[in-house]
Amino acid sequence: MAQPAGGRAVTVSDVQQLVRKKDEIEAQIKAYYEVLEDQKGVGMNEPLVDVEGFPRADIDLYQVRTARHNIICLQNDHKALMKQVEEALHQLHAREKEKHAKDEAEALAEAMNQNQSLPQAFAKVNAVTPGSPASISGLQVDDEIVEFGSVNVHNFQNLQNIATVVQHSEGRPLSVTVIRSGKKVHVGLTPKRWAGKGLLGCNIIPLQR
Repeated sequence: MAQPAGGRAVTVSDVQQLVRKKDEIEAQIKAYYEVLEDQKGVGMNEPLVDVEGFPRADIDLYQVRTARHNIICLQNDHKALMKQVEEALHQLHAREKEKHAKDEAEALAEAMNQNQSLPQAFAKVNAVTPGSPASISGLQVDDEIVEFGSVNVHNFQNLQNIATVVQHSEGRPLSVTVIRSGKKVHVGLTPKRWAGKGLLGCNIIPLQR
């Protein structure tokens, strides 16, 4: 189909304009068929001469011929217009599909950038006991620890570093940062005595990098 003026891409407005033209043509065809109907119900193919071969005197021959000619022209226009509408819709659909693919690619790139910009974890939670201080704070299994109080990837040597921070922070809230489902999450954890063992009620293992 011919592109709109200036070779720009087809828009929804262009399609609506084509549909309006289609409706106008259909209305004109209907009006000409009504003209034929008024002429003794003469359609597109009935003979315009009587049985003896003389022009029929009971109808307006000029009106009938004009209406028939206009109907044929309009039907051709209608057919061409329908093809334009179809091609325009196809272009719109293809562009929508392309935009969707682009949006998906951008979202993926953004997610990858976010992953690249996430801080490095040094340990992982592999067990949390229900009702424990760790559980109450919202710490979850598979949380990867980025910061545990003053301990981070740069100064972490072994789990004794975390144990020391926990012992020195009994009864006081500790700021813990973890990576959960690809996002950074902050947790306020207060080490304290509870019904179970230790001050946390969770098990932490170092991450092999």
